[in-house]
Amino acid sequence: MQKTILITGCSSGIGLDAAHGMRARGWRVFASCRQQRDCDRLRAQGFDSPLIDYTDTDSIASGLNQVLETTGGTLDALFNNGAHGLPGAVEDVPIEGMRLIFETNVFGWHELTRQVIPVMRAQGHGRIVQNSSVLGLVAFPWRGAYVATKYAIEGLTDTLRLELRDTDIKVILIEPGPVTSKIRVNSIPVFERFIDWKNSALRQKYEDSLLKRLYESSGNDRFELPASAVTAKLAHAVESKRPRARYYVTTPTYIAGYLRRILPTRTIDRILSDI
Repeated sequence: MQKTILITGCSSGIGLDAAHGMRARGWRVFASCRQQRDCDRLRAQGFDSPLIDYTDTDSIASGLNQVLETTGGTLDALFNNGAHGLPGAVEDVPIEGMRLIFETNVFGWHELTRQVIPVMRAQGHGRIVQNSSVLGLVAFPWRGAYVATKYAIEGLTDTLRLELRDTDIKVILIEPGPVTSKIRVNSIPVFERFIDWKNSALRQKYEDSLLKRLYESSGNDRFELPASAVTAKLAHAVESKRPRARYYVTTPTYIAGYLRRILPTRTIDRILSDI
């Protein structure tokens, strides 16, 4: 029988490439988005595209129910991918902004995962793949809110993997570094909504650093890879008989994982403080 996978955050970037890539490998892909217009666009491309907004518990339940009604109550794999950033200094991130990014990047993932696990238990197998980040391994300045969500996902996923060890439900992390996507552009409205940088004690640093990175596109980052690099890791994670617990993507992620294992924290801080 054709295997099935639910992928979130498919409007662009990693999610969209994963949807196309996994369909090309013979999977039936449920490519979810949080906005109806994006779902409609993907349906026009031949995808099943349930509406799933991680900040809306009802949409999580209804979107998954649409998938299960189509498959007869089964699902082979879940790829939690949808997320957004909130750039800014930690001291400038209001609690409302922190709540929003955790609702999207952590709590929504957790809710969907919890609803999928009983399905996978009943069928006796499954793969849960979490799209983390190099920022789930090390912290970069100006990205504290996003780093916090990815650290949370790392901890939840590692714990879940241990708790499901005696089942045939495999829990896997993918760790991208710089990958071509719209996350920078998509983070601008969130930044403008929540960060009062003009009244920040760090205003000069915003002007010298973060604002330029946000608003002035300078082409691809060094070591940047296309989204297909993540799709290749996803394919291995859901198709291999013995998937790895973690899949690094891009050179910076391999370097970050290595540095975290061998260097003291103060040395890592010196290396990362000016990024």
